[in-house]
Amino acid sequence: MTVSPSPAAAPFDPAAILPDDLLERFRTRAAAHDRDNTFPEDDLAELRERGYLAILVPADLGGAGLDLAAASVLQQRLATAAPATALAINMHLIWTGVAKLLADRGIDDLRFVQTGAVAGEVFAFGISEAGNDLVLFGSDTEAAPTGDGGYAFTGTKIFTTLSPVWTQLGLHGLDTTSPDAPRMVFAFLSRDETDAGRVRIRDDWDTVGMRGTQSRTTELHGARAAADRVVRRLEPGPQPDPLVFGIFAVFELLIASVYTGIARRAIDVAVATAHRRTSKKTGATYSQDPDIRWRVAEMGIAYDALPPQLAAIAHDIDARTDHGARWFALLSGLKHRAVTTAKQIVDEAILVAGGASYFSGSELGRLYRDVLAGMFHPSDPESAHATSATAWLGPVEK
Repeated sequence: MTVSPSPAAAPFDPAAILPDDLLERFRTRAAAHDRDNTFPEDDLAELRERGYLAILVPADLGGAGLDLAAASVLQQRLATAAPATALAINMHLIWTGVAKLLADRGIDDLRFVQTGAVAGEVFAFGISEAGNDLVLFGSDTEAAPTGDGGYAFTGTKIFTTLSPVWTQLGLHGLDTTSPDAPRMVFAFLSRDETDAGRVRIRDDWDTVGMRGTQSRTTELHGARAAADRVVRRLEPGPQPDPLVFGIFAVFELLIASVYTGIARRAIDVAVATAHRRTSKKTGATYSQDPDIRWRVAEMGIAYDALPPQLAAIAHDIDARTDHGARWFALLSGLKHRAVTTAKQIVDEAILVAGGASYFSGSELGRLYRDVLAGMFHPSDPESAHATSATAWLGPVEK
C-alpha cells in the first residue's frame, strides 16, 4: 500500500497518492473506455494496489486514515484524468465515507465496510430506482424478512455503478409485513447472490457519457442479505438517523467533487488550446484574443468558487459541525452549484477550443458528454430548489 498511513503522520500530498504519471495513464485509457463502452478494470487494479479503496478507513484498521476533506481533493484530482473512473470509485468511497462518519460519532455498524475495503472488497450503491423521487426516504423494492434476522430483496435498482466488479451491494427496500411495518431496511448483500440467480445484472449501459462507470440495471429476485448485514430498520420518510444523514452528506460532497474536477480539466484543456491555436487574421495565438480571454476569465471566476465550498462543507462534516435542519439545503445546494457550474465551464471550454472539440474522440467532447450526467444524480435541480426554499421560507402550507 503506497498511501500514507495517516494525515497526522505526514502532510497531505494529493500528488503523492495520485501522481501525474498515474493520472496520465488513466487519461489515455479513458478515451478507449468511452469509445468501447467498457469498465476501467486497469484503473481499478492500480487504485486498489495503491490502497485507494481504503483512503477513508482509519490507520489502525489498515487504511490511510484520511478525512472527507482529503478525499474530496483526491476525487477532484482523479476526475481531471478519468471522470468515469472517479465517478465509479465515488460509489465505493460513499460507503467507506459513511462508515467513517458513523465511526467518528461512536457508531461501528459499518465496521465490516471498513475492514472489507482494506481487504479489497468493492462496495456498490444500490439505492436508485426508476421513478422513486423519495430516494432515501422510500423504496419500491420489497424487503421481506427471512425469519433469521435477514431480508430478501425483490425489485429493480437502476444506475448501479461498478456493476461488473462490485463484491458487496449496499441497498434499501421496504418491509411491509413485519408487525412494526412499514420499515425502510438498509442492508448489504454479497456478489454470491448473482451466482444463485437472485441478482441479475443487465448488460444495458449504453449512454451518452460516463460510459466507463458501467452503471447497469440490477434485478433483485429474493436477493438475501444476512442478519449481520442488515444495518438499519427505519420509518419511511425524512428522519434524523445518522446513517441517512451520512449517505446524503457523503454522496453530495463526493459527487460535487467529481464534477468540480471535470470543470478544472475543461479549463486546463481550453487554456492549452488557446495557447496553441493561432489566428490567421492577427497572427497571434488565441490566448491574446480579447473574446477568448473573456471566456477563459468567466470560466476561472466560476471555478474558483467551487474548491473552497467543497473544503468548507467537508471540514464541517469531519468536524461534526451542527447545522441542524440546514444541513440538507447546504449539501444539496453544494452539489447543484458544482454540477451546474461544471456544465457552464465545459460549455465555455468548447467554444474556446473550437470545432475540433465537437468530435466524439476529443477530450473536450468527452467531458461535454460526461458532465451532462451531473444533473441526474440526487439531488436533482427540482429537489435542491425545494429543499432550499423550505430552509428559507418554511414548508409549503397545506
